[in-house]
Amino acid sequence: MTPYLTVSERSLPMAMLPRLAVPAYTTSPLTRHSDAGAEAAPGETGLSPAALNAIERDLERLYGTGMSPGVALHLRHRGQTVLDRALGYADPELGTPLTVDTPVCLFSASKAVTAMLVHHLAEQGALDMHQRVSHYLPEYGQAGKHRTTLMHVLTHRAGVPRIREPVTPEDLFDYDRIMTLMSRARPEKPGRQQAYHAITAGFVLGEVIRRVTGASIDELLDRVIRQPMGMRHFTFGLADPSVAPARNVATGLQLAPVDSFLRHAVGGGLQEVVEISNDPRFLDATIPAGNLYATAEEASRFFQMLLDDGRYGDQQLFHPDTVRRAVGRTGRGGRIDRTLMLPLEFSPGFMLGAKRISLYGPGTPNAFGHLGFISIYCWADPDRDLSGALLTTGKAVLGAHFPALFKLQHTINKTTLLAT
Repeated sequence: MTPYLTVSERSLPMAMLPRLAVPAYTTSPLTRHSDAGAEAAPGETGLSPAALNAIERDLERLYGTGMSPGVALHLRHRGQTVLDRALGYADPELGTPLTVDTPVCLFSASKAVTAMLVHHLAEQGALDMHQRVSHYLPEYGQAGKHRTTLMHVLTHRAGVPRIREPVTPEDLFDYDRIMTLMSRARPEKPGRQQAYHAITAGFVLGEVIRRVTGASIDELLDRVIRQPMGMRHFTFGLADPSVAPARNVATGLQLAPVDSFLRHAVGGGLQEVVEISNDPRFLDATIPAGNLYATAEEASRFFQMLLDDGRYGDQQLFHPDTVRRAVGRTGRGGRIDRTLMLPLEFSPGFMLGAKRISLYGPGTPNAFGHLGFISIYCWADPDRDLSGALLTTGKAVLGAHFPALFKLQHTINKTTLLAT
Protein backbone atom coordinates (compact mmCIF):
# COMPACT_ATOMS: atom_id res chain seq x y z
CA MET A 1 0.00 0.00 0.00
CA THR A 2 1.23 3.50 -0.78
CA PRO A 3 2.42 5.25 2.41
CA TYR A 4 1.19 8.76 3.07
CA LEU A 5 2.82 11.87 4.41
CA THR A 6 0.46 14.47 5.83
CA VAL A 7 1.02 18.04 4.67
CA SER A 8 2.66 20.14 7.37
CA GLU A 9 1.27 23.33 8.88
CA ARG A 10 4.12 25.28 7.31
CA SER A 11 3.09 24.38 3.77
CA LEU A 12 -0.71 24.78 3.90
CA PRO A 13 -3.23 26.70 6.01
CA MET A 14 -4.32 24.83 9.15
CA ALA A 15 -7.95 24.69 7.97
CA MET A 16 -6.94 22.58 4.99
CA LEU A 17 -4.94 19.96 6.89
CA PRO A 18 -7.78 17.60 7.87
CA ARG A 19 -8.79 17.24 4.22
CA LEU A 20 -5.38 16.66 2.66
CA ALA A 21 -2.91 13.81 2.63
CA VAL A 22 0.02 13.64 0.27
CA PRO A 23 0.99 10.24 -1.19
CA ALA A 24 4.67 9.93 -0.38
CA TYR A 25 7.49 7.43 -0.19
CA THR A 26 9.41 7.78 3.05
CA THR A 27 11.90 5.44 4.67
CA SER A 28 13.68 5.43 7.98
CA PRO A 29 17.11 7.10 7.93
CA LEU A 30 18.42 3.81 9.34
CA THR A 31 17.20 1.77 6.38
CA ARG A 32 17.31 4.33 3.58
CA HIS A 33 19.75 3.41 0.83
CA SER A 34 22.41 5.81 -0.41
CA ASP A 35 25.18 5.54 -2.98
CA ALA A 36 28.10 7.71 -4.05
CA GLY A 37 30.30 7.78 -7.14
CA ALA A 38 33.84 9.00 -7.63
CA GLU A 39 34.23 12.62 -6.54
CA ALA A 40 37.15 15.02 -6.67
CA ALA A 41 38.70 16.18 -3.41
CA PRO A 42 37.17 19.51 -2.28
CA GLY A 43 40.48 21.34 -2.52
CA GLU A 44 40.78 20.48 -6.21
CA THR A 45 37.47 22.08 -7.20
CA GLY A 46 37.32 25.33 -5.26
CA LEU A 47 34.41 24.13 -3.14
CA SER A 48 35.06 23.85 0.59
CA PRO A 49 33.96 20.83 2.64
CA ALA A 50 31.40 23.10 4.31
CA ALA A 51 29.91 24.06 0.92
CA LEU A 52 29.64 20.42 -0.12
CA ASN A 53 28.10 19.50 3.23
CA ALA A 54 25.47 22.21 2.73
CA ILE A 55 24.53 20.80 -0.68
CA GLU A 56 24.38 17.27 0.77
CA ARG A 57 22.12 18.41 3.61
CA ASP A 58 19.71 20.06 1.20
CA LEU A 59 19.67 16.97 -1.01
CA GLU A 60 18.80 14.93 2.09
CA ARG A 61 16.01 17.37 2.89
CA LEU A 62 14.60 17.03 -0.60
CA TYR A 63 14.57 13.26 -0.31
CA GLY A 64 13.18 13.52 3.22
CA THR A 65 10.00 15.19 1.97
CA GLY A 66 8.93 11.75 0.78
CA MET A 67 7.91 13.05 -2.61
CA SER A 68 10.35 10.85 -4.52
CA PRO A 69 11.34 7.21 -3.96
CA GLY A 70 14.69 7.94 -5.58
CA VAL A 71 16.81 11.06 -6.06
CA ALA A 72 20.14 11.34 -7.88
CA LEU A 73 22.32 14.45 -8.13
CA HIS A 74 25.52 14.92 -10.10
CA LEU A 75 27.40 18.22 -10.10
CA ARG A 76 30.51 19.30 -11.97
CA HIS A 77 32.34 22.48 -11.01
CA ARG A 78 35.33 23.67 -13.02
CA GLY A 79 34.88 20.51 -15.07
CA GLN A 80 35.39 18.16 -12.12
CA THR A 81 32.85 16.03 -10.32
CA VAL A 82 32.19 17.55 -6.92
CA LEU A 83 29.10 15.50 -6.04
CA ASP A 84 27.72 12.20 -7.36
CA ARG A 85 25.01 10.85 -5.07
CA ALA A 86 21.90 8.70 -5.19
CA LEU A 87 19.34 8.32 -2.40
CA GLY A 88 16.46 5.92 -2.07
CA TYR A 89 15.12 3.24 -4.33
CA ALA A 90 14.91 2.50 -8.02
CA ASP A 91 11.90 0.28 -7.31
CA PRO A 92 10.32 1.03 -3.93
CA GLU A 93 7.96 -1.95 -4.15
CA LEU A 94 10.83 -4.42 -4.58
CA GLY A 95 13.23 -2.49 -2.39
CA THR A 96 15.75 -2.21 -5.24
CA PRO A 97 18.23 0.54 -4.37
CA LEU A 98 18.85 3.51 -6.63
CA THR A 99 22.55 3.72 -7.41
CA VAL A 100 24.59 6.31 -9.26
CA ASP A 101 24.67 3.82 -12.17
CA THR A 102 20.88 3.36 -12.42
CA PRO A 103 19.46 4.86 -15.63
CA VAL A 104 16.51 7.21 -15.15
CA CYS A 105 14.14 8.50 -17.83
CA LEU A 106 14.91 12.16 -18.52
CA PHE A 107 11.46 12.77 -20.03
CA SER A 108 11.41 16.26 -21.59
CA ALA A 109 15.08 16.86 -20.87
CA SER A 110 15.53 14.48 -23.83
CA LYS A 111 14.59 17.43 -26.05
CA ALA A 112 17.98 19.05 -25.50
CA VAL A 113 19.73 15.99 -26.93
CA THR A 114 17.40 15.79 -29.93
CA ALA A 115 17.95 19.49 -30.57
CA MET A 116 21.72 19.06 -30.60
CA LEU A 117 21.41 16.30 -33.18
CA VAL A 118 19.45 18.69 -35.41
CA HIS A 119 22.11 21.37 -34.84
CA HIS A 120 24.77 18.82 -35.76
CA LEU A 121 23.09 18.18 -39.12
CA ALA A 122 22.86 21.93 -39.70
CA GLU A 123 26.57 22.23 -38.92
CA GLN A 124 27.25 19.50 -41.48
CA GLY A 125 25.15 21.31 -44.10
CA ALA A 126 22.60 18.49 -44.23
CA LEU A 127 19.72 20.80 -43.32
CA ASP A 128 18.85 24.45 -42.81
CA MET A 129 17.36 25.54 -39.49
CA HIS A 130 15.31 28.24 -41.22
CA GLN A 131 14.00 25.94 -43.91
CA ARG A 132 10.34 24.92 -43.89
CA VAL A 133 9.59 21.55 -42.33
CA SER A 134 7.60 20.64 -45.45
CA HIS A 135 10.82 20.86 -47.46
CA TYR A 136 11.94 17.71 -45.63
CA LEU A 137 8.48 16.26 -44.86
CA PRO A 138 6.16 17.26 -47.74
CA GLU A 139 3.14 15.71 -46.03
CA TYR A 140 3.62 18.01 -43.04
CA GLY A 141 2.69 21.06 -45.11
CA GLN A 142 -1.05 20.34 -44.79
CA ALA A 143 -3.67 22.39 -42.93
CA GLY A 144 -1.73 25.67 -42.76
CA LYS A 145 1.65 24.32 -41.68
CA HIS A 146 3.38 24.97 -45.01
CA ARG A 147 5.32 27.94 -43.58
CA THR A 148 6.42 26.26 -40.36
CA THR A 149 10.22 26.12 -40.10
CA LEU A 150 12.55 23.92 -38.12
CA MET A 151 13.37 26.95 -36.00
CA HIS A 152 9.69 27.31 -35.13
CA VAL A 153 9.63 23.69 -34.02
CA LEU A 154 12.77 24.01 -31.89
CA THR A 155 11.53 27.17 -30.15
CA HIS A 156 8.00 25.87 -29.48
CA ARG A 157 6.36 28.23 -31.93
CA ALA A 158 5.19 25.62 -34.45
CA GLY A 159 1.57 26.02 -33.33
CA VAL A 160 0.93 22.34 -32.60
CA PRO A 161 1.68 21.95 -28.88
CA ARG A 162 -0.74 19.04 -28.75
CA ILE A 163 -2.85 16.97 -31.11
CA ARG A 164 -6.46 18.10 -30.96
CA GLU A 165 -7.90 14.87 -32.30
CA PRO A 166 -8.73 12.19 -29.69
CA VAL A 167 -5.50 10.63 -28.46
CA THR A 168 -4.32 8.75 -25.39
CA PRO A 169 -0.83 8.08 -24.02
CA GLU A 170 -1.17 4.64 -25.69
CA ASP A 171 -0.75 6.39 -29.04
CA LEU A 172 2.89 6.99 -28.14
CA PHE A 173 3.50 3.43 -29.24
CA ASP A 174 1.93 3.89 -32.68
CA TYR A 175 4.50 5.92 -34.61
CA ASP A 176 2.62 5.91 -37.92
CA ARG A 177 -0.56 7.16 -36.26
CA ILE A 178 1.31 9.96 -34.48
CA MET A 179 2.94 11.13 -37.71
CA THR A 180 -0.38 10.98 -39.58
CA LEU A 181 -2.05 13.05 -36.88
CA MET A 182 0.81 15.55 -36.85
CA SER A 183 0.65 15.94 -40.63
CA ARG A 184 -3.04 16.79 -40.68
CA ALA A 185 -3.03 18.89 -37.48
CA ARG A 186 -4.13 22.50 -37.91
CA PRO A 187 -1.73 24.90 -36.16
CA GLU A 188 -2.65 27.81 -33.94
CA LYS A 189 -0.73 31.03 -34.64
CA PRO A 190 2.32 29.26 -36.10
CA GLY A 191 5.49 31.29 -35.76
CA ARG A 192 3.76 33.92 -33.60
CA GLN A 193 2.87 32.25 -30.32
CA GLN A 194 5.06 30.30 -27.93
CA ALA A 195 3.33 27.24 -26.51
CA TYR A 196 5.41 24.40 -25.11
CA HIS A 197 5.28 21.28 -27.30
CA ALA A 198 5.57 18.50 -24.72
CA ILE A 199 5.68 15.54 -27.12
CA THR A 200 4.64 16.55 -30.62
CA ALA A 201 7.72 18.46 -31.82
CA GLY A 202 10.04 15.59 -31.01
CA PHE A 203 8.35 13.25 -33.47
CA VAL A 204 8.63 15.87 -36.21
CA LEU A 205 12.34 16.44 -35.55
CA GLY A 206 13.01 12.71 -35.34
CA GLU A 207 11.36 12.15 -38.72
CA VAL A 208 13.28 15.04 -40.29
CA ILE A 209 16.50 13.42 -39.04
CA ARG A 210 15.47 10.09 -40.57
CA ARG A 211 14.58 11.62 -43.94
CA VAL A 212 17.77 13.68 -44.13
CA THR A 213 20.23 11.00 -43.02
CA GLY A 214 18.50 7.77 -43.94
CA ALA A 215 19.24 6.63 -40.37
CA SER A 216 17.20 6.63 -37.20
CA ILE A 217 17.67 9.23 -34.50
CA ASP A 218 19.00 6.41 -32.30
CA GLU A 219 21.75 5.67 -34.82
CA LEU A 220 22.70 9.34 -35.12
CA LEU A 221 22.75 9.74 -31.34
CA ASP A 222 25.00 6.71 -31.00
CA ARG A 223 27.45 7.98 -33.61
CA VAL A 224 27.56 11.69 -32.71
CA ILE A 225 27.26 11.69 -28.91
CA ARG A 226 26.96 8.36 -27.12
CA GLN A 227 30.00 6.50 -28.43
CA PRO A 228 32.38 9.48 -28.60
CA MET A 229 31.49 10.36 -25.00
CA GLY A 230 31.75 6.79 -23.76
CA MET A 231 28.22 6.66 -22.40
CA ARG A 232 26.91 3.31 -21.16
CA HIS A 233 23.28 4.38 -21.41
CA PHE A 234 22.17 7.68 -22.99
CA THR A 235 19.73 6.05 -25.41
CA PHE A 236 16.12 6.58 -26.41
CA GLY A 237 14.44 3.69 -24.68
CA LEU A 238 16.45 1.03 -22.93
CA ALA A 239 16.81 -2.07 -25.04
CA ASP A 240 19.31 -3.93 -22.83
CA PRO A 241 17.18 -6.47 -20.90
CA SER A 242 19.92 -6.86 -18.28
CA VAL A 243 19.48 -3.23 -17.16
CA ALA A 244 16.50 -2.22 -15.04
CA PRO A 245 15.73 1.52 -15.05
CA ALA A 246 14.29 3.40 -12.12
CA ARG A 247 10.51 3.18 -11.89
CA ASN A 248 8.42 6.34 -11.70
CA VAL A 249 5.80 6.90 -9.04
CA ALA A 250 2.90 9.36 -8.84
CA THR A 251 3.03 11.25 -5.54
CA GLY A 252 1.86 14.60 -4.21
CA LEU A 253 -1.64 16.06 -4.28
CA GLN A 254 -3.46 14.34 -7.10
CA LEU A 255 -6.22 16.85 -7.74
CA ALA A 256 -8.56 17.20 -10.73
CA PRO A 257 -7.00 20.53 -11.87
CA VAL A 258 -3.58 18.83 -11.92
CA ASP A 259 -4.85 16.06 -14.18
CA SER A 260 -6.63 18.60 -16.34
CA PHE A 261 -3.42 20.57 -16.84
CA LEU A 262 -1.42 17.45 -17.68
CA ARG A 263 -4.04 16.27 -20.16
CA HIS A 264 -3.80 19.68 -21.81
CA ALA A 265 0.01 19.50 -21.92
CA VAL A 266 0.80 15.84 -22.52
CA GLY A 267 -2.50 14.07 -23.25
CA GLY A 268 -2.99 12.16 -20.01
CA GLY A 269 -3.50 12.50 -16.26
CA LEU A 270 -0.67 12.09 -13.74
CA GLN A 271 -1.26 8.43 -12.87
CA GLU A 272 -1.88 7.54 -16.49
CA VAL A 273 1.36 9.15 -17.70
CA VAL A 274 3.35 7.50 -14.91
CA GLU A 275 1.90 4.08 -15.72
CA ILE A 276 2.79 4.51 -19.39
CA SER A 277 6.36 5.45 -18.45
CA ASN A 278 6.70 2.17 -16.56
CA ASP A 279 5.21 0.11 -19.40
CA PRO A 280 7.78 -2.27 -20.97
CA ARG A 281 6.78 -0.88 -24.38
CA PHE A 282 8.09 2.52 -23.25
CA LEU A 283 11.55 1.00 -23.02
CA ASP A 284 11.31 -0.29 -26.58
CA ALA A 285 9.95 2.92 -28.10
CA THR A 286 11.82 5.93 -29.46
CA ILE A 287 10.22 9.16 -28.24
CA PRO A 288 12.61 11.99 -29.19
CA ALA A 289 10.94 14.46 -26.84
CA GLY A 290 10.55 12.19 -23.88
CA ASN A 291 12.32 8.87 -23.25
CA LEU A 292 16.08 9.23 -23.22
CA TYR A 293 17.56 7.16 -20.38
CA ALA A 294 20.71 8.25 -18.59
CA THR A 295 22.37 8.42 -15.22
CA ALA A 296 22.74 11.79 -13.53
CA GLU A 297 26.47 11.62 -14.30
CA GLU A 298 25.85 11.04 -18.01
CA ALA A 299 23.36 13.91 -18.21
CA SER A 300 25.80 16.20 -16.40
CA ARG A 301 28.61 15.01 -18.70
CA PHE A 302 26.56 16.00 -21.76
CA PHE A 303 25.93 19.50 -20.40
CA GLN A 304 29.57 19.87 -19.39
CA MET A 305 30.49 19.13 -23.01
CA LEU A 306 28.23 21.99 -24.10
CA LEU A 307 29.73 24.23 -21.41
CA ASP A 308 33.12 23.37 -22.92
CA ASP A 309 32.01 24.69 -26.32
CA GLY A 310 31.22 21.27 -27.74
CA ARG A 311 34.50 19.63 -26.75
CA TYR A 312 34.86 16.34 -24.88
CA GLY A 313 38.37 15.25 -24.05
CA ASP A 314 40.38 15.54 -27.26
CA GLN A 315 37.27 15.41 -29.48
CA GLN A 316 35.35 18.40 -30.86
CA LEU A 317 31.82 16.98 -31.09
CA PHE A 318 30.16 20.28 -32.04
CA HIS A 319 31.70 23.44 -33.38
CA PRO A 320 31.69 26.20 -30.72
CA ASP A 321 29.51 28.38 -32.96
CA THR A 322 26.99 25.54 -33.19
CA VAL A 323 26.75 25.35 -29.40
CA ARG A 324 26.39 29.12 -29.13
CA ARG A 325 23.53 29.09 -31.63
CA ALA A 326 21.86 26.18 -29.85
CA VAL A 327 21.87 27.80 -26.41
CA GLY A 328 21.67 31.44 -27.51
CA ARG A 329 18.78 33.82 -27.24
CA THR A 330 16.54 34.38 -30.24
CA GLY A 331 15.65 37.98 -29.33
CA ARG A 332 12.05 37.16 -28.51
CA GLY A 333 12.49 37.54 -24.74
CA GLY A 334 10.82 35.64 -21.90
CA ARG A 335 7.17 35.66 -22.85
CA ILE A 336 4.30 33.83 -21.19
CA ASP A 337 4.24 30.32 -22.56
CA ARG A 338 0.66 29.46 -23.58
CA THR A 339 0.96 25.84 -22.47
CA LEU A 340 2.85 26.19 -19.20
CA MET A 341 1.43 29.65 -18.40
CA LEU A 342 4.82 30.77 -17.10
CA PRO A 343 7.34 33.37 -18.31
CA LEU A 344 9.91 31.29 -20.14
CA GLU A 345 12.44 31.87 -22.88
CA PHE A 346 13.58 29.17 -25.26
CA SER A 347 16.69 28.97 -27.38
CA PRO A 348 16.51 26.58 -30.36
CA GLY A 349 16.30 23.54 -28.09
CA PHE A 350 16.91 24.71 -24.52
CA MET A 351 15.09 26.41 -21.65
CA LEU A 352 17.03 29.55 -20.72
CA GLY A 353 17.73 31.09 -17.35
CA ALA A 354 16.92 34.65 -16.32
CA LYS A 355 18.03 37.33 -13.87
CA ARG A 356 14.97 37.13 -11.64
CA ILE A 357 12.36 34.45 -12.28
CA SER A 358 14.41 31.52 -13.52
CA LEU A 359 14.06 27.76 -13.67
CA TYR A 360 17.61 27.53 -12.36
CA GLY A 361 17.24 29.96 -9.48
CA PRO A 362 17.47 33.76 -9.31
CA GLY A 363 20.50 35.37 -10.89
CA THR A 364 21.10 32.75 -13.58
CA PRO A 365 20.72 34.78 -16.82
CA ASN A 366 23.25 32.71 -18.76
CA ALA A 367 22.17 29.26 -17.59
CA PHE A 368 20.68 26.85 -20.09
CA GLY A 369 19.21 23.40 -19.77
CA HIS A 370 15.94 21.54 -19.79
CA LEU A 371 13.42 20.25 -17.30
CA GLY A 372 11.91 16.79 -17.40
CA PHE A 373 8.54 15.58 -16.11
CA ILE A 374 7.98 17.87 -13.10
CA SER A 375 11.29 17.89 -11.14
CA ILE A 376 14.09 16.63 -13.35
CA TYR A 377 16.71 19.32 -13.98
CA CYS A 378 19.61 19.05 -16.43
CA TRP A 379 21.54 22.30 -16.89
CA ALA A 380 24.77 24.25 -17.21
CA ASP A 381 25.66 27.71 -15.94
CA PRO A 382 28.77 29.39 -17.39
CA ASP A 383 28.74 32.09 -14.71
CA ARG A 384 29.34 29.39 -12.08
CA ASP A 385 31.38 27.02 -14.28
CA LEU A 386 28.73 24.48 -13.30
CA SER A 387 26.97 21.58 -14.97
CA GLY A 388 24.51 19.33 -13.23
CA ALA A 389 21.65 16.89 -13.31
CA LEU A 390 19.02 16.31 -10.64
CA LEU A 391 16.96 13.22 -11.42
CA THR A 392 13.87 12.33 -9.38
CA THR A 393 11.49 9.40 -9.78
CA GLY A 394 8.58 10.86 -7.81
CA LYS A 395 6.10 12.72 -10.01
CA ALA A 396 4.41 15.29 -7.81
CA VAL A 397 2.91 18.40 -9.40
CA LEU A 398 1.86 19.68 -5.97
CA GLY A 399 3.68 18.59 -2.85
CA ALA A 400 5.98 19.36 0.05
CA HIS A 401 9.13 18.99 -2.04
CA PHE A 402 9.12 22.37 -3.77
CA PRO A 403 10.53 24.44 -0.86
CA ALA A 404 13.27 21.84 -0.43
CA LEU A 405 13.96 21.85 -4.18
CA PHE A 406 14.30 25.63 -4.26
CA LYS A 407 16.56 25.53 -1.18
CA LEU A 408 18.84 22.96 -2.83
CA GLN A 409 18.94 25.03 -5.99
CA HIS A 410 19.84 28.18 -4.02
CA THR A 411 22.61 26.42 -2.10
CA ILE A 412 24.17 25.00 -5.27
CA ASN A 413 24.08 28.41 -6.94
CA LYS A 414 25.43 30.30 -3.94
CA THR A 415 28.31 27.96 -3.15
CA THR A 416 29.48 27.52 -6.75
CA LEU A 417 29.28 31.25 -7.52
CA LEU A 418 31.43 32.05 -4.48
CA ALA A 419 33.97 29.45 -5.59
CA THR A 420 34.22 30.60 -9.20
